[in-house]
Amino acid sequence: MDLFDDLPEPTQTSGPVSAAQPKSTKEEEEEEEEHKEEEDKRLKRKREDAECHADKNDKKEEEEREEIKKVCKEGLPVLKGFVAARRGEREEMQDAHVLLPDMSVCLSTLPGHVSRVSYFAVFDGHGGARASRFAAENLHLNMAKKFPSGEKENSDKLIKKCLLDTFRQTDEDFLKKASSQKPAWKDGSTATCVLVVDDLVYVANLGDSRAVLCRMEATAGADEQRRSVTLALSKEHNPTIYEERMRIQRAGGTVRDGRVLGVLEVSRSIGDGQYKRCGVISTPDLRRIQLTANDRFIILACDGLFKVFSADEAVKFVLNVLQEGSVEQKPGLTEEEMRFDAACQQLASEAVRRGCADNVTVILLSIGL
Repeated sequence: MDLFDDLPEPTQTSGPVSAAQPKSTKEEEEEEEEHKEEEDKRLKRKREDAECHADKNDKKEEEEREEIKKVCKEGLPVLKGFVAARRGEREEMQDAHVLLPDMSVCLSTLPGHVSRVSYFAVFDGHGGARASRFAAENLHLNMAKKFPSGEKENSDKLIKKCLLDTFRQTDEDFLKKASSQKPAWKDGSTATCVLVVDDLVYVANLGDSRAVLCRMEATAGADEQRRSVTLALSKEHNPTIYEERMRIQRAGGTVRDGRVLGVLEVSRSIGDGQYKRCGVISTPDLRRIQLTANDRFIILACDGLFKVFSADEAVKFVLNVLQEGSVEQKPGLTEEEMRFDAACQQLASEAVRRGCADNVTVILLSIGL
């Protein structure tokens, strides 16, 4: 039998004892209530101690993460954006652009493994300026809402999904607004967006605006000179490309004179509601590249530039300006920044001088350590 099981209550004791008065039900309830209050206080103190300890640990971990981010950020390539825009011979400026070197101001929280997020974009409008302006105002905000906060292992996959969802959402939002107008807006826009996450560059583009990277490589020989290599970071979307034309024709559209229905020059865009049923889509082409110590700059520009410059010519033009002896002095800029600003301005002006009648917008991103 268990030693503590069913022990009998004592009936009498030997020797003199003081007579114990039986407790009333009320006294028992009060005693039980006091015991319960003391137990609650003890548990509360225990919880507070645990929460305090957890808060200290969380704070310590947060400080460690911020310190790691600070160290990582100091080792990242430094990006600075310069922009030049020319109306050309058009009556209206239908291009739009965004320079957001620190996109973390738009994010609710920066992922733990990320030290920097930057965003730069060029939008080339057609049929009006409303689609390009809408995209410039809203695309990065939609991206911020959808930006992944998960672990590093899945970041590439999550960023790809974020970009695809962002373009779809921006297009749907504009089409909804455009169709509600009287008369309905018929504007459309290309988009070339550069999203930089630490040292990884993600490029998402629609239409014929482009992004190119200048990378310096050592040449063979004893003089150790370096030559520039031009890397395409985007893919053009026009109806003359086989895959694009096939999609348009499968959707019931036609391509005449290199244009959708003989009118629209691009096969992917934001807006252009009247052409969406003909196979024009808003799904961007996505590319990714890791920045290196040999990378010098990125050019983002609308087709106004590339109608009169090849990508390689544009890169060499910028390099020549960067190597010139004197540049216009501008307050608040370092000599290096003045050279990049001059290169950007001169590149856009040269496009107009060469006879480009279209709007010209150029963003030049310098890459330094």
